[in-house]
Amino acid sequence: MSETSKQYNAVIESCRSLFINKMKDYGSAWRILRLPSLTDQIFIKAQRIRGLQQNKEQKVDEGQVSEFIGIINYSIMALIQLEKGVAEQPDLSLEDATTLFDEKVSVTKQLMMDKNHDYGEAWREMRVSSLTDLILQKLLRVKQIEDNKGKTLVSEGIDANYQDMINYAVFALIHLKE
Repeated sequence: MSETSKQYNAVIESCRSLFINKMKDYGSAWRILRLPSLTDQIFIKAQRIRGLQQNKEQKVDEGQVSEFIGIINYSIMALIQLEKGVAEQPDLSLEDATTLFDEKVSVTKQLMMDKNHDYGEAWREMRVSSLTDLILQKLLRVKQIEDNKGKTLVSEGIDANYQDMINYAVFALIHLKE
């Protein structure tokens, strides 16, 4: 389990580094995005990954790794938006955005560690394509919850689905590096 924690941290560090560099380039322009817009961005990335996994020919020179990183970062942004609400203008400094990023990762990693304990690291036996399909399933669930104005009867909320997408994408990146 400590190996999983180290691998998880390494993946998140590369995601965090990209997040910080994009914040330096663009500021917190993403703060104006409504939740369905972020969900759609994640959906596009997951669909592209699925296409890369199924198609023999690739026309854009970006692979699965950058798309999984995008899923992680957009999901973290969505978790921040859930907490703070949508802004009319960019309103977060680099320091504040990075602090929020780290807080969301900390809670999400703890969820992964708890589930990993209970499931016995079953993800290590899963295929990357299955992790992609699970992310797509979570996205369809989120879209349905959004269409239901955030209400669920017996199911987890949107935040839990974003956290699962982050964790599945981290697992996929660990697999791709091995």
